[in-house]
Amino acid sequence: MRILLYTGKGGVGKTSLAAATALRCADLGYRTIVVSTDAAHSLADSFDVTIGNEPVEIAPRLCAQEIDVLHQMEKYWGTVQEWMSSVLSWRGMDDLIADEASVLPGMDELASLLQIVSLHDSGEYAVIVVDCAPTGATLRLLSLPEVAEWYLSHIFPIERQTARLAGPLIKSLTNLPIPDDAVFASIKDLIVQLDRMRQILTEKDKSSVRLVLNPEKMVIKEAQRTYTYLNLYGYSTDLIISNRIIPASVGDQYFDAWKGSQARYGQLVEEAFAPLPIFQVPLMDREVVGAEMLRQMARAVYGEGDPTKIFYAGQPQVFEKAETGYRLKLRLPFISKQDLRLARSGDELAISLGNFRRNIILPRVLAGRPVQQAKFDGDTLILTFADTETKTIG
Repeated sequence: MRILLYTGKGGVGKTSLAAATALRCADLGYRTIVVSTDAAHSLADSFDVTIGNEPVEIAPRLCAQEIDVLHQMEKYWGTVQEWMSSVLSWRGMDDLIADEASVLPGMDELASLLQIVSLHDSGEYAVIVVDCAPTGATLRLLSLPEVAEWYLSHIFPIERQTARLAGPLIKSLTNLPIPDDAVFASIKDLIVQLDRMRQILTEKDKSSVRLVLNPEKMVIKEAQRTYTYLNLYGYSTDLIISNRIIPASVGDQYFDAWKGSQARYGQLVEEAFAPLPIFQVPLMDREVVGAEMLRQMARAVYGEGDPTKIFYAGQPQVFEKAETGYRLKLRLPFISKQDLRLARSGDELAISLGNFRRNIILPRVLAGRPVQQAKFDGDTLILTFADTETKTIG
């Protein structure tokens, strides 16, 4: 089984690319399903067909699903949401508003993402293609399993025991609704599902994230930041897709400035994501809607190749805790340690080695920490970040 997640800044064309990929996989003979974790579904618009809240076959060997978020929320949060709503009503909030307010931000997207677990465990599909929410929302959701696992092992038992011991007294004095065992069981089940999702999506031979971008400065910077956090949380990125490249054959002078800008930012994409493969997709001469245009886009991306291929194996960036701070490990094959230069600007780190240049967006925890040491171990550059008081580079 392969799980392919397409994400990127809103408006870069990730839905079209996810749809085109799914159609190509089905054409190659794989039993495929494409789903969306974006609350604003647009898969149906891409295929120009009607898609329901259950998997529906829209082409030979291809199913699509626009997930019924309300059903998913009832499945995973029904008991918890009912308790939260009762607490808000106890505070004097109107019942209807309390029901609305009990839906916490991100719950709907997360419910959609958990559907991947169900589809995976069903065993019905060889390929699951996921049209993810825009990068910011996707990163928050993908980071939840780490937080949830810590909560389950450290805080959850204390809260449950406290509710059992102090709950009756508090309820008798204040009439405040106290979470019962059903609420805690629902929370525990949700956290277990989150951990299951993390296990599936971090299995490198099975799941791959593919970043979609346009050659524009703000889009590239967001993609860099996304890539950093994907590495930090252990998710494997195997491909960068640079979409809407103006073809060289377009000769109108009006587009000359755009083509020049795209060429410059194309170099920035190389510096930011090497050694990941970067596929360029031309700006189509028509709107990418319907099977014919989706197949044309798939040919532009993959040619006659197989989208389920793992285009890059390994993790070029690894962040880890060290005794005196943190380490960043970068695999830089064929690069010597001569003339190593580092430059910092906010959370951005520029590494120059001869004619080679690499731009990295640092996690927040490292953005304020200077590099204390830089050394090579084989073909891996290891940067050690010290505490904020250290000012030297060695």
